[in-house]
Amino acid sequence: MVGVSDGQSSAQAPAAARTPVGRPVLSLALASMMDEVHAHSGAVYLLSPDQPVLEMAVMAGLPRAFAAPWERVGLSAPLPVSEAARERRLVWVGGEEEMARRYPRIAVVLPYPFALAAVPIATESTVYGAVFVTWPGAHPPELSDREREHLIAACGRLAVRLERAAEHSVSPHPETDLLAAPLVGGMAGTLGTVEAARMVSRLPYGLVSLDLHGRIGFVNAAAAELLNVPVSRLLGTQLWASVPWLNDPVYEDRYRAALLSQHTASFVALRPPGEWLSFRLYPSTTGLSVRITRSRAVSEMNRSAAPPPDGKPSRLVTMSQVLDLAGALTEAVGVQDVVQLVADEIAPAVGSQALVVLGSQANRLRVLGHRGYRDAHVVERFDGMPLSESTPGTQVLRTGVPAFFESQEELERLYPARLATPDGFAAWAYLPLIAQGRPVGTCVLSYAEPHHFPTEERVVMTSMAGLIAQALERALLYDAKHRLAHGLQEALLPHSLPSLPGIEAAARYVPATQGMDIGGDFYDLVGTQGKAAAVIGDVQGHNVTAAGLMGQVRTAVRAYTAVGQAPEEVMRSTNRLLLDLEADLFASCLYLRLDPAHGRAVMSRAGHPPPLLRRPDGRVRVLDLAGGPLLGVTASAVYPTTEVALTPGSLLVLYTDGLVESPGTDFEEALADLGRRLTDAGDRPLDELADSLVHQERHHRDGEERLDDIALLLLRAL
Repeated sequence: MVGVSDGQSSAQAPAAARTPVGRPVLSLALASMMDEVHAHSGAVYLLSPDQPVLEMAVMAGLPRAFAAPWERVGLSAPLPVSEAARERRLVWVGGEEEMARRYPRIAVVLPYPFALAAVPIATESTVYGAVFVTWPGAHPPELSDREREHLIAACGRLAVRLERAAEHSVSPHPETDLLAAPLVGGMAGTLGTVEAARMVSRLPYGLVSLDLHGRIGFVNAAAAELLNVPVSRLLGTQLWASVPWLNDPVYEDRYRAALLSQHTASFVALRPPGEWLSFRLYPSTTGLSVRITRSRAVSEMNRSAAPPPDGKPSRLVTMSQVLDLAGALTEAVGVQDVVQLVADEIAPAVGSQALVVLGSQANRLRVLGHRGYRDAHVVERFDGMPLSESTPGTQVLRTGVPAFFESQEELERLYPARLATPDGFAAWAYLPLIAQGRPVGTCVLSYAEPHHFPTEERVVMTSMAGLIAQALERALLYDAKHRLAHGLQEALLPHSLPSLPGIEAAARYVPATQGMDIGGDFYDLVGTQGKAAAVIGDVQGHNVTAAGLMGQVRTAVRAYTAVGQAPEEVMRSTNRLLLDLEADLFASCLYLRLDPAHGRAVMSRAGHPPPLLRRPDGRVRVLDLAGGPLLGVTASAVYPTTEVALTPGSLLVLYTDGLVESPGTDFEEALADLGRRLTDAGDRPLDELADSLVHQERHHRDGEERLDDIALLLLRAL
């Protein structure tokens, strides 16, 4: 179920059945850890035994509602605790700005000044989970060596205890979250001495004491008068629940900001019909003291609060879930990104074990992606089904109305055909994905056990579905453009290289990962008058315009070659063509006329990186060719030629700058590294060598966006 308790209930265990071990191991370890480093709050996560999910086992210092979107998080999620467990290292976030830069999804939900450390709970062989602890914003931007050592050592000790427990098949039992002392009942005397209570009652402004859950432990008469609610109705309740016009997430946000940052916070609110009140919140690690006064300085505020229709307290937990999801969905690009994000983030949060994302095309159902099914055929058999078929997936997609089935019997009673297609699950939520007023798909969440869907959970899941729908619509459009762009790229590049006498050739093209995976790099190899001509080039840009111009340049080079122009004339003619097209784009180019029968090659270069020549003895040198400016710069440009000896067994390596250039890399060093690789591996078959050169470059930049295309053409004289 989405949402959390108000903090009065115990933390849920990561598995349904746990054997108690007696003492609250996790709570004691967390409390000791926080005390050692003077942390403000923290939580222990344990790794689920049957799926890559971290589940919060116990929290301390703050209500669990503060961490509602992260009760269950995927091990691959871009979050500090997931990163700590996944990479088995301490993760430190020194403040609000660093949080926004590295973990924007957390910063969206908790945009307050605080520092955080996440530490893995792991032995040498096993990861059991992770811990996070937080400090107020006043903490220094760096974690001290003492704090680091204490945290790592404490988590190491906890990991050993969990390992020993596991050896005896014993797991931690559910433990109560650690907060301040429980609320003491409703008499003013609980504030301290009777005289102190009398003193406070005589003050002209309102005073309210709140615990960490926002429940009122003390309220003086002036506060009750200003709030226009009797003391008896306030004590023991949450302020925003007992005062309807304060039931606004903006006001509760100030309460959260004060507790998390331990900084004083304030706001003004309109008490109907026209009285403005000022609230100032003074936090500590045990709760908040609130001072309430009349505010006559407020000239305008367009906010009026109303109680929720069902009279329940704050919807802030729901807002946190939705904000976190919205932040995550901005990272999704293609359809599979959306599917994976729902699998990693949404399904664990709502307790689902599997999911399917459905779409439609030509009045037929399309399975866009799925996760969690042992037998993929169970899901994929629905792909291509007419939308007129009576299934819950098609019904929800057609009507846009969600459907929830709490048991297998309920589903099969309404859809008897499901008897013939069991998927092994026992409850389902079918959520319509509606964007701009029309259904774009259906998200199916499946549960291993019968599952009750209360009204609050259905509302939250439907809200989440709306955000998923927007991301899915963008992803579908992106994938369509991506397919179009790749089709154009494939049409403009040669499908295969011709077999020419005396020449063995291999080529590779790798698009940039930034943008639409399309660009202006090109290559070609053609036979002409018993010889061969090769060209490689790079039109400026990584878009459809660059790709289209690349196709024109490549076609022009072929045409000028076919009519017998010399290499320098081919380059001059192509330069004039580029200027005549007025495309405002430039191109680098390297053109070769190969004569393997006479062991020579004539080359002309226009601003292109120099080719490499590997001799039969393994020596590699960079060919220092004469050349002219980039194509498309000036009509008066000339492109002199250079003749190079090409003995049998020699290997020419033509490439675009994407193979050797990247931010922070020296071009000369990269070229020397390419030469060393050719020396070592140049005798391999050309296809293997081409794959190796491209693969090594991609592996070298693993995890980084590739900003430029890579074109590679290898020519070996036979």
